[in-house]
Amino acid sequence: MNGGDPTEVLFIGGRAGVGKSTVALEVSQLLARADVRHAVIEGDNLDQAHPMPWRQGIDLAERNLAAMWRNYREIGWRRLVYTNTVSVLEADVLAAALGGEVRATRVLLTAADETARARLAGREIGSAFAEHVERSIAAARELEARADASVHRVATDGRSVAEIAAEIIALTGWCG
Repeated sequence: MNGGDPTEVLFIGGRAGVGKSTVALEVSQLLARADVRHAVIEGDNLDQAHPMPWRQGIDLAERNLAAMWRNYREIGWRRLVYTNTVSVLEADVLAAALGGEVRATRVLLTAADETARARLAGREIGSAFAEHVERSIAAARELEARADASVHRVATDGRSVAEIAAEIIALTGWCG
């Protein structure tokens, strides 16, 4: 499926409110300016349904990722920026869904509880805010406990999005 060239994937994970989507978009902008061919896929959208497919043992996110990536590969893409809260923990399963040889860089974005709460307050409205904050705190604890030493940790507190994205791109080696 990969035409001989390996897929290179950047998995960006982290709690809600850490800046995954914002950082991925900035990574994409910087890669585009450097004329680095890549795609961005927001993993949270690949199985957003009710009832939640993953709670029923249905691997819809992996199936949708495989279908989408197959289309990208068929027309020449080989680099992927993928965001999802737990992507750094599920990199092996996600890499298998991509098919062929995969070279992965895993980055866990981190932020203090106060920082994440403030960011969530800026985007979450209505009755779900408190639930999002609680899930974010729980996710941060789980990610830190379960992500092994091979996962790069990048703090987002008090830093510009451009600075964070540049650090992450350097970890991939995609710009020389």
